[in-house]
Amino acid sequence: MAPNPIKSMSPEEQEAYHRAAEAKISTYKYEKPNNTSERPKHLTFLARTDLLSVAVQTVKDGGENNLHYHSNGDQCYFVLKGRVRFHGPNDTVLGEFGEHEGIVIPAGCRYWFEKVGDEDLQVLQSFGKDKSMPETARINIEPHKAWMKEDHLTQYSDHAKPKS
Repeated sequence: MAPNPIKSMSPEEQEAYHRAAEAKISTYKYEKPNNTSERPKHLTFLARTDLLSVAVQTVKDGGENNLHYHSNGDQCYFVLKGRVRFHGPNDTVLGEFGEHEGIVIPAGCRYWFEKVGDEDLQVLQSFGKDKSMPETARINIEPHKAWMKEDHLTQYSDHAKPKS
């Protein structure tokens, strides 16, 4: 573990450090979006810092994702409404969760998830970033779904590129 740099600061430097951090405090409120798009998954960001992103994913029928991993961040999923089933490699079930239950997915873990049942899924997602890594990367193991059109959802490792 790295030594705490604050201990070596003068009292004036410590005060400046704290004031700079406190100036970044933010608050938020979540309201389920009136998502009228055809997309089966919607992400509403609630807060972002250099180390943490917090969002609510709303997942409708067809919004399941594909086997993938994140190279530089741990994630925590917490079900607000509905049910979700998480899978690992070979479709191994990692767990099924209802309201007020969840799962932590460390960086590098391969997983995918799907909504279970008829009710739309709302899941609180917290993503803690490893600042020693150059960027947040979502890497696909299996082919991405047709609705996944953004560049960050279509990245593959060299050994997992989809067949043309």
